[in-house]
Amino acid sequence: MTPEPDGILQACRVIFSFSFVVALTGAMAPGPLLTYTIIKSAQSRGRGYLMGAWIIAGHALLEMGIIFALLLGFSFLLKNQLVVKGIGLAGGIILVWFGASIIRDILRRRISTAFLDEADSKTPTATLNSNQTIGNPVIGGILISMANPYWWIWWVTIGFAFILEFNISFENWPRLLAFFLGHEAGDLAWYLVVSTLSFFGLRHLNRKLYYTILALCGLFMIAFGIYLGSAPFLKPLA
Repeated sequence: MTPEPDGILQACRVIFSFSFVVALTGAMAPGPLLTYTIIKSAQSRGRGYLMGAWIIAGHALLEMGIIFALLLGFSFLLKNQLVVKGIGLAGGIILVWFGASIIRDILRRRISTAFLDEADSKTPTATLNSNQTIGNPVIGGILISMANPYWWIWWVTIGFAFILEFNISFENWPRLLAFFLGHEAGDLAWYLVVSTLSFFGLRHLNRKLYYTILALCGLFMIAFGIYLGSAPFLKPLA
């Protein structure tokens, strides 16, 4: 029986929204891609505010590849209920741990906001290495992402658990499209803000607002992680 268009649209909206917020939370956490974006944007002589879009374009190409690889290479696992439950539980636990770590670090003032000062001048003080000074931002977005171990861990745990929970596949291409677009929109939204503020001076970004948004995202990740980890066990056996 073919799903009703309204039902498909509603499911895609939910998937897009959840994917957006989860991606936004990960994007906001300081990391090598954030540092690379700040440096490239601040050092750009023209249209540096668009640097985030080019970097995320490369990042998105890489993530499209890993999504396809997960769907193609691990499709046989979807038939095993124990594997599905294990992946869901692992993804949920890591998501809860990540969200709780964000909130803990905010309360203990361990989340660095040094990057907010990096682009106050056009000569950032961050130590540059060969990876951080990759000329082409699209290629840089790909290589910097690949060099981050957490990126790989995220996709084989949280990302794959998300795919399983929301029945994302090539056959359900609207769900696949909603998941991919939502995820990349979350990354793009934050990195455009960062590249714009880096180009004009990051001192304009309020630290309290940054912490507040990050804390709310952390709470969302904890709640979503609990759902993601428990949902496979609550579903009736096929």
